[in-house]
Amino acid sequence: MNGTLPLGDQGHMQSPEDYTKTLSATSGLPHAMVRRNMAKVYSVMAEIETILKGLTRNLNLEIIDKGLGIQDGMRMSFYPVTQSIGLVLPSNSPGVNSLWIPAIPLKIPVILKPGREEPWTPYRIMQAFIAAGCPAEAFGFYPTDHEGAGEILKSCGRALIFGDKSTTDRYANNPAVQVHGPGYSKIIIGEDQVEKWPEFIDIMVSSISDNGGRSCINASAVVTPKYGKEIADALAQKLGPIEPAEPDDENAKLSGFANPKMAEFIDATIEDGLENEGAEDVTAKYRGGPRRTEKAGGAYLRPTVIHCDSPEHPLFNREFLCPYAAVVEVPQEQMLEAMGPSLVVTAITEDPAFRSQLLASPLIERLNLGPVSTMKVSWDQPHEGNLFEFLYHRRAIEMP
Repeated sequence: MNGTLPLGDQGHMQSPEDYTKTLSATSGLPHAMVRRNMAKVYSVMAEIETILKGLTRNLNLEIIDKGLGIQDGMRMSFYPVTQSIGLVLPSNSPGVNSLWIPAIPLKIPVILKPGREEPWTPYRIMQAFIAAGCPAEAFGFYPTDHEGAGEILKSCGRALIFGDKSTTDRYANNPAVQVHGPGYSKIIIGEDQVEKWPEFIDIMVSSISDNGGRSCINASAVVTPKYGKEIADALAQKLGPIEPAEPDDENAKLSGFANPKMAEFIDATIEDGLENEGAEDVTAKYRGGPRRTEKAGGAYLRPTVIHCDSPEHPLFNREFLCPYAAVVEVPQEQMLEAMGPSLVVTAITEDPAFRSQLLASPLIERLNLGPVSTMKVSWDQPHEGNLFEFLYHRRAIEMP
């Protein structure tokens, strides 16, 4: 967080400020968002004991060290299912690196391919571990291409891959690869709370736009039994006027695109979707300009709120690297079926029966019951998948 660490093998050193400026230049993230992501990575390291308790369900870690032990009167034994974990990382947000950090205290070496525009964060994390006394042999760093990424995934007994749906679908049925694709995270409002919808607008805004809308836990849809048009308009009034700022502006809320073609592709995809009947870009009247724009030589996408007449519309269950959300009305009894798989769901309801349905649903990875931002992370609970259970298996063991 505060140290000056090696950068490369030619004797160069990198200060936190150097890291911030470099990452901003290659990824498009403003300096303020880089620093917030630095704080997130730091907090994972600072709270690692709590995180490990959550991942292992408060297992005595000496049992992992020794291979067996006694806990709660039961004999236990765990063994690693791999000698290393392969990581194919994205470029969208430095905070995703927090997901692999627990592998190191769990004694599993990492073999890592960084994102093309974002090699800086994983490299800096590795150098921080090494500076703290962790053996350098625990880390492999390969800034390679897609073919090299495929070799990492094939060569490691366990692997994590981050990417879009076309990338992650290839590994969806491979139990040795944990896929981290689009989150399709959502906010849903129950019939018992929908009359109070104005009270929840700020929660929706932060869920949609924090971190520049680039996280898989950003909400990309709002599902409500009624008042869909009113909610979409209220969100558009808050989000539509947001404009790009200089990278060093502390109040910057949007991330740029190092590759302008990505901004063009996303903008064109949204426009193509709007050509289908039943969708309206509600933010258009509050933007006062085009969605895609430039600032300080970089390409930006301004926030977009779409009102859809139906969850069947092609713009409903979509996710983009910018503040984007579709608002749709669905009867409460049809919500779970209509919304599909979701990494995070914030369910604003106090209806016991509806809460029970949500708790029983296999479509929801993480559930927030009540007006909680989808961006809120609890360190004592796995964020997406359980890394300990992915890397270790429990064995049955008997002794005389």
